[in-house]
Amino acid sequence: MAPAGKVTGFHKEGSDWFCNAGLPSDITVVVDGIKFHLHKFPLVSKCGKIARICEESSEKAFIAAFEEFPGGPDTFLIAVKFCYGLRVELTPRNIVILYCAADYLQMTDEYGEDNLLSKSENFFHKNVLHNWKDCILALQSSNPVIARAEKLQIISKCLSSLSMMVCTDPSLFGWPMMMYGSLQSPGGSILWNGINTGARIQSVESDWWFEDISYLSVGLFERLIYTMETRGLRPEILVGAIMYYARKHLPGLGRWQSGQSWKTRTFASFSLTPAVVDQKVLIETIEKLIPEKKGKSFCRFLLGLLRVALILGVSQMCKDSLERRVGMQLEVATLDSLLIPAYSDSDTLYNVDCVERIIHHFMASESRITLFSPSSLDLETSPSSEPLRKVAKLIDNYIAEVASDIHLKPRKIRSLAEALPESSRPLHDGLYRALDIYFKAHPWLSEKEKEELCNTIDYQKLSIDACAHASQNARLPLRVALQVLFFEQMQLRTALAGCLHVMDTESAPAGPIPRDMLGQIVQRDGWRTVVQVNQVLKVDMDNMRSRVGELEEEFSKIKQEMKRVTKSHSSLSSPRLVARKIGCKLVPRSSYAEPDTVDITGPTPRASVEQAHRPHHSRHWKSFPMF
Repeated sequence: MAPAGKVTGFHKEGSDWFCNAGLPSDITVVVDGIKFHLHKFPLVSKCGKIARICEESSEKAFIAAFEEFPGGPDTFLIAVKFCYGLRVELTPRNIVILYCAADYLQMTDEYGEDNLLSKSENFFHKNVLHNWKDCILALQSSNPVIARAEKLQIISKCLSSLSMMVCTDPSLFGWPMMMYGSLQSPGGSILWNGINTGARIQSVESDWWFEDISYLSVGLFERLIYTMETRGLRPEILVGAIMYYARKHLPGLGRWQSGQSWKTRTFASFSLTPAVVDQKVLIETIEKLIPEKKGKSFCRFLLGLLRVALILGVSQMCKDSLERRVGMQLEVATLDSLLIPAYSDSDTLYNVDCVERIIHHFMASESRITLFSPSSLDLETSPSSEPLRKVAKLIDNYIAEVASDIHLKPRKIRSLAEALPESSRPLHDGLYRALDIYFKAHPWLSEKEKEELCNTIDYQKLSIDACAHASQNARLPLRVALQVLFFEQMQLRTALAGCLHVMDTESAPAGPIPRDMLGQIVQRDGWRTVVQVNQVLKVDMDNMRSRVGELEEEFSKIKQEMKRVTKSHSSLSSPRLVARKIGCKLVPRSSYAEPDTVDITGPTPRASVEQAHRPHHSRHWKSFPMF
C-alpha cells in the first residue's frame, strides 16, 4: 500500500473515481454524472476555477458540478492527473480538448508555473501547426469542443496552417516542413540525426491532399475551402477537392462518376477515422461551395449531385440552384447523365419536369441567341447558335429515349419539344424519330393528339429519307402523311430547279454561286443523292450539245458548197464535177454517152448485150435529171 499523501494513480469503483493517495476526499466534482472524489490542495494549486469555488464555500467538504465540461469525464481525469503531478502525454489527438479543458478550469501560470494551459499552447504552436498530419488530427478531434476551440482561435490557426501548406510549393522549402513526419523528407530520404540527406521534391501534384481533408467534418471542410480560396488557390483545384469530398461521402454519386479517375495520395489518412457526415447538409454545403464553372465532367458531377439531392429531399432552394447551374452548361451534358429517374410518387420513369426546367434555365442564359433578325443574322454562320444546336440535338435524343414510357403524357412530349425555339433545329429528323417512337409505344392515342404532336414538326426541314419514311408511315395521321407528300414534292422541284439554275450559272461567265442558293440546292444528307444524279445528267447534256453543234456545222458547210456550185456555169454542164465536189459517186456511163450506131459487120456478144440494155438506161436518165 502506498504511503499516505503519495499519489500512485486513480481507480474506479462503479461509476465513481477515487484517488490512491490514502487520504479521505474533501471535494467531490461531478462531470456528466460521474463523481470524482478528490482533494482540495492539488486542485486549488493548479485550477483557478476550483480555487474560487473553494473560497466561496465555507464547508470543509463540498460537491462541485461542472456542466458541459470540454471532453467530458475522460478529459477531466487527464486534467486531474496533471494537478496531482502524474505524467500526462500531449498528442495531436487530445491537444485541442486538453487546451479547451485547461482554459475551462483556468489552469494558467498564475496558479502554477508551466501549467497545463501554457503547456498545451506551446505544444500546439510548436508541434501541431507545423505538421500536416498532426494538424489534420487536431482538427478532426476538435468537433466535441468546436465552440470553445473557435474562441481560442485554435480552428482558424489550423485552417490557416493547412491552407498555407497546400498553397505553397514544398519544393521551395529545403526541409523545414514536418508535414510528412519527423523522420522522412518529402523526397523519401531518411534523415540521419535530424540532418537532411539532400533529397528534394522535384514535383508535387496538386491533388495529394484531397484524401486527407476528406476526413474532416462538413463544417470544417467548408471553412478550409473558404480559407484556401482567400489565400488564392486556383479554382480548378478547389473544385477537384470539392468533387472528391462529395464522391467519398455520397456513395450514390459514384455511379455517375465512374468515368472519372481519382488518384489517392495521402500521408495522414492511415491514422484518421472517417467523419460522420449528414448527407443533406453536405449537398447544401457543396452547392454553395462550387463556383460558376463550365466543363463536361463538371456538368456530369452537377447532374449526379442533382440526382442525389432529389433522392434525399434537400431544400427547394438547393435544387433550384443545381438545376440553374446545369442549365447554364446544358450544351456539354450527355444523354445518360440527363436521364434522371423520377423518385417521387409519379408514374413516369424519368423526371421530365426537371429536364424541362433545366431547358428553361438554359434558354434564360442563352436568350441573346433568340433575339436576332433572320434577314440580318444567319443561324448557320452564327457562333452563338452552336450551343443551341447541341442542346436541340440532345433534347431530341432525350425525347426519343423517354418516349417508350407508356405513362408519359402527350403534353409532356410537346412541352419538351416546344421548350426550344424553332430556329434551334436546322433539321427536324431527330424530332420526327422521337415522335415516331412515341406513337409506336402509345398506339391508343387519338388522331387529334397525334396531330397536335405532329404540329411541332416543320416538314420543310425534313430530309428526303425522313420524308420517304413519313409518307409511308401508317402510324401518322392521314392529313400529316399528305402534308409530308406535298412538301416532299416541293423539295424535289426546288432541288431540280436549283440544279438547272446552277448548270446555267456555271456555263455563263458569272461569279460564284451565292451561299443561300447553294444552301437551297444542297440540303443536308437527303439532297446529296439528288445532286449526284443531276451531275450525271449535266455531263450527258453537255455531250449532246457538243454533238448537235458538230452536226450543225457540217450541215452549214454542205449547204454553202451546194450554193456555190449552182452559181457556176461549168458545174451545170458537168454533173459529175458537182457530184465529185459534194462527195457523191456516179456509175460509169461511157456506153450510154455514145450515139446510137449499128455495127455493119454483125453483132458481137458484147454488142448485143449493150444493145439489149440501152433503151432502159436512156429512159432512166431522162426521167430523173440531176437538177
